[in-house]
Amino acid sequence: MNSRQSLCILCGGRSAEHEVSLCSAYNVVGAVDPQRFAVSVVGIDQQGQWLQLPPEAFVVGFESPDTARLAPGGAPVVPTCRDGKLVLLAADGSTTAVDVVFPVLHGTYGEDGSVQGLLRMYGAACVGCDVMASANCMDKDVAKRLFVQAGIPTARWVMAEKDLPRPSDAEIVAELGLPLFVKPARLGSSVGITKVKRTEDLAAALATAFRYDTKVIVEEFVAGREIEVAVLGNRTPAASVPGEIEVLDEFYSFDAKYIDGTKSVLHAPARIPQAASDAVRQEAVRAFRALDCSGLARVDFFLRPDGSVCLNEINTIPGFTRISMYPRLWGETGVPYSELINRLVDLALERQTEQAALVTDFHS
Repeated sequence: MNSRQSLCILCGGRSAEHEVSLCSAYNVVGAVDPQRFAVSVVGIDQQGQWLQLPPEAFVVGFESPDTARLAPGGAPVVPTCRDGKLVLLAADGSTTAVDVVFPVLHGTYGEDGSVQGLLRMYGAACVGCDVMASANCMDKDVAKRLFVQAGIPTARWVMAEKDLPRPSDAEIVAELGLPLFVKPARLGSSVGITKVKRTEDLAAALATAFRYDTKVIVEEFVAGREIEVAVLGNRTPAASVPGEIEVLDEFYSFDAKYIDGTKSVLHAPARIPQAASDAVRQEAVRAFRALDCSGLARVDFFLRPDGSVCLNEINTIPGFTRISMYPRLWGETGVPYSELINRLVDLALERQTEQAALVTDFHS
C-alpha cells in the first residue's frame, strides 16, 4: 500500500512569467522528499491547457527563463472533484487523485487568486495564500492602500487605469518627483517596469506598462538598500533572516533577476546592523498579517540611509529558481530546501483542515 501523499506541482501558466515559473518548478520538484510524496506535474501552456507531464522531464531548457519551455507530449487533463477531493481527469477517463497542490505559478492567473479559488472549489489543499490575500498582494495599488490603512510606510504612488482620466504627466512628476517608476499593477518579476528620469519619457513608460495590464502605478523613487524577508506560517508566521539585493544596474530588472548575473549580487544574510534586521523582520510579519497572508510570502523593503523602513511589496509566490531569495533565506535561517517544502505542505493541510471544520449548511 502506498502511504505517500500525492503532491501536484502546478506550473507554467498564461502569464508573462510563464518561463520563470518553469524554472522555479524544476527546482521545487528536485527538492521534494520522494519518501513522503508521490509527485505529479501539470504544466499549463500559454493557451491555458492543463498538461500532465513526467516529473523527471516536464521542462526543457530549465537553466534560464530565456530557454525554458514545457516539454512536448503532455497528456491533457482537467481538474474535477470526486468524493470531495481533487482529481485530474484524462481524456481516456483515467484519474490522478491529488492531496495537495503546490501552485508554482508566477503572475496572472497563478498568483492573483484565480487558481487558488479554483482549487478551493475542488476541495484541494493549496500551498500558499488563499484567494483574498493572493488577489490583494498581486494588485500593487490595493496592497498599498491596505499598507497605509495598517500604518505601514510605503512609497507614494499614483494609480492610472487604461482609457480613464488621470493626472497629467507634469502633475504626476510634480507630486512624485524624478526619477520614478512605472509598473503594471498586477504583474511581477519586474516585467513591464520602466525607470523614468525625464517627464517627456513618462508617456512611453505608461504605454509599455499598459501592454501588460489595464491598471498601472507610478511610484516615487525611494533611495535605499533593497532588503527581502521570507515569511513562513499561518496564524503565527515567522520571518527569516533578511537578504539584500545589491543592484549593479539602473534597477532590479527582469534581466538582473534571471538572466545576467553581473547586474546584481544577492547577499544572504543582508549586510545590515542587527537593529535594522530585527526591524524589517518585525515589519515583514506585520505586513503578512495585515494582508491576511498564509503559508508563504516574500516581503520586500527599502532600508533608507537614516535607518527607516519602507515596504515595497509582498510576493505571495516568490521565485524558487536556483538563485531565488525565498528558499535561500530559509536555508540561512536553518530550514533546508527539502524541509521547507515539507513545512509548506503541512501549512496547506493545516489550513484545509481549519476550513473544512467550518459550517457550510445553514440547517446543521
